[in-house]
Amino acid sequence: MTAIKITTLAERPELAGRLWDMDDPWPAFAGHDSVGWLLYPRMVSELAEYVLVATDGDTVVARGFSVPFALHARGSGTLPARGWDQVLLWAFSDLRRGVAPDTVSAIEITVAPDRQGEGLSGLMLAAMRENARARGFAEVVAPVRPSGKPAEPDTSIHEYAYRTREDGLPHDPWLRVHVRAGATIDSVAPLSMTISASLDDWREWTGLPFDRPGPVHVPGALVPVRCEPEQGYAVYVEPNIWVRHALA
Repeated sequence: MTAIKITTLAERPELAGRLWDMDDPWPAFAGHDSVGWLLYPRMVSELAEYVLVATDGDTVVARGFSVPFALHARGSGTLPARGWDQVLLWAFSDLRRGVAPDTVSAIEITVAPDRQGEGLSGLMLAAMRENARARGFAEVVAPVRPSGKPAEPDTSIHEYAYRTREDGLPHDPWLRVHVRAGATIDSVAPLSMTISASLDDWREWTGLPFDRPGPVHVPGALVPVRCEPEQGYAVYVEPNIWVRHALA
C-alpha cells in the first residue's frame, strides 16, 4: 500500500480525464440518475478541491467525490430524506448564490474492482475526512449506499440500517468502514436517488424483460424496481443511510 498516492483533483488537474479509467463496479442503471448526470461534470470543473484521486504509480485505483454545502444554515441541521440527490442540488445552489458552506457531504467513493479488499475504501474515506478538516469543516456526512443490501432487496432499509453483529458493529460492510472511522448512523434517506426510465431503457441496462407489473429484482439494486408496463416506464427509488463524521 506504500505506493498509493491520494491527492485532490485541484492538485493534479491532469487526472480529470482519467477518473473513469478504471473498470466501474456500479450497475449500469446507476449512471442514469438525472441529478448526478447533470452535476458530476460540474464537480470536476467547479469543486476539484473536493474530488480525490488515488493512484498507484500511473494507474488510477480509486476516486472520491464530495461537496460542501450549507446544512445548518437551512435551520435544524436535519439531513434530508432525498439524501444524495438533495445534497448535490443544495451544494450547487449554495455555490451559485454565494452561500458559505458549513458541512461536507461524501458523494461517492469507488475502488477499482481488481483492487478491492486492500483497504483502499478506508484510505479514501480517511483522506476525504482530512481534506474537509484541512478546509475548516467540523463535520462530514455521507448518504451511504450499503454494499450488502443488494443481497437483500426485500429487506426494509430501516431494519437493515441498524442491524449489528455480535461485536456491536454494523452488519453492513461499508457501514462498518464508516463506523470504524468514527461515524455514527444518523437516519435513513428513503428516496436518496430516483431513476425513472422507459421499459426499453431498463431492458437495455439489465437484460431483464420488464413485461410484468410490480416489483422487479435487478442485480445491484438495493430495492426492487417498480415496473408499470401499461404506462411504459419503470422507477427505481434507492434508499441510503445517513452517517455523520465529527471531525473535531
